[in-house]
Amino acid sequence: MKVIIVGAVAGGATVASQLRRINPNIEITIYEKDRDMSFANCGLPYYLGNVIEDRSSLVQSNPQQFLENKNITVHTYHEVTSIDTIKQTLTIHDIKNEKDINDAYDYLILSPGAKVVTLPQLNAPHVFSLRNLEDTDKIEAYIKKENVQTTLVIGAGYISLEMVENLKIRGLDVTLVHRNQDLFKNADKAIRKNIAPLLKENGVHIQLDDEVKQLDGKKVIFKSGKIASYDMIISAIGIQPNTAFLPKQIEKTESKHIKVNPFFQTNVQNIYALGDAVELSYAHVDLKTPLALAWPAHRAASLIAKNIDRNTKNQQPVPFVGIVGTSILKLFDQTFASVGIQEKDLDQFDVVTIEQTQKSNAGYMPNAQPITLIVHFEKSSRKLLRASACGKHGVDKRIDILSTLMKKSATVDELMDVEIAYSPPYASPKDIINMIGYKAQAY
Repeated sequence: MKVIIVGAVAGGATVASQLRRINPNIEITIYEKDRDMSFANCGLPYYLGNVIEDRSSLVQSNPQQFLENKNITVHTYHEVTSIDTIKQTLTIHDIKNEKDINDAYDYLILSPGAKVVTLPQLNAPHVFSLRNLEDTDKIEAYIKKENVQTTLVIGAGYISLEMVENLKIRGLDVTLVHRNQDLFKNADKAIRKNIAPLLKENGVHIQLDDEVKQLDGKKVIFKSGKIASYDMIISAIGIQPNTAFLPKQIEKTESKHIKVNPFFQTNVQNIYALGDAVELSYAHVDLKTPLALAWPAHRAASLIAKNIDRNTKNQQPVPFVGIVGTSILKLFDQTFASVGIQEKDLDQFDVVTIEQTQKSNAGYMPNAQPITLIVHFEKSSRKLLRASACGKHGVDKRIDILSTLMKKSATVDELMDVEIAYSPPYASPKDIINMIGYKAQAY
């Protein structure tokens, strides 16, 4: 039996390793269109900020190691350009040798990831996007070679804000521009209003409700009429699923994400998909969403490997329980996190919202800092729908608790019974989680 995997970063490399662990006899081949495989892409901004000093720590493996240690063949600089789902064959473009080759599969796993959204007015040698290790190396080399002092970051999502923080930590003069007032839409509006003041407190220049109109060398002309010069520009305005090469036989959403069932199968039974290019189902409500985060990709990799093996043994597959969209961002000394459906989807439910601000631990302790937690629940069922939080300490713990409960379709009333590990340095006898539950009794 032969399994071909398209993409060799988080999802692709992990599912290959899981398949090999389960079955030592499967023939496994991976095609990756870029230079590198199996690298820690979530760590790239921190390397550029000199927080991570050793570049090699970002590289988990390479094709030679995969072949020698796992008997898995990895071809980098090989781009899959077409798929014949009837003949079960692929056409692959060998980028280095500028030729096409063909290959055949019994099972195909799609992990093509996403591509960055680009703007035509940003086509210049000092403009970069950050998607992979190649991009990272180019940015690092450019900063050193050109002695970069000033940089403009475009966008307001994970990558843009992490790059703002890390380039500032590196000592650069950083400006953030965004087309509206909303920075980091993963957080609730009442939470994300704290982001702009935080950036300003840390010396970042903010330009909201503005866009880049055109470039004139290093000079940037904004739609507002402002003109400024920057040594380097980082464009991080968004991503799109990398699915243009897929045949029409594989069903996709309007946003071009791949549709999958609870076993991560596409509508073509022997083709599976995972990662940033896939649409996922929520665990606690009947809604779907794309989600470009690491945890779902790794969970999908484990399930796909297990289900391919179970399929060959005529055993029942194991379904995915769904996601709750748990996400978190560190920004200087603050943490912003959320879990559940997107804020824009709350209007599909009869929602009650509870907000609480209190100290992260016993208020008399010198390290106690305020946390704000907002929880949304459905009035009729009292089911938890979404939560968003910010603070200096303990935000991750509270969001992880809510994530675990949400996966089990818990109600807001159950928050009263969450038994926190209490000691003054860590929590309060009535934790902020408990207080949300108590306050909800009024509704």
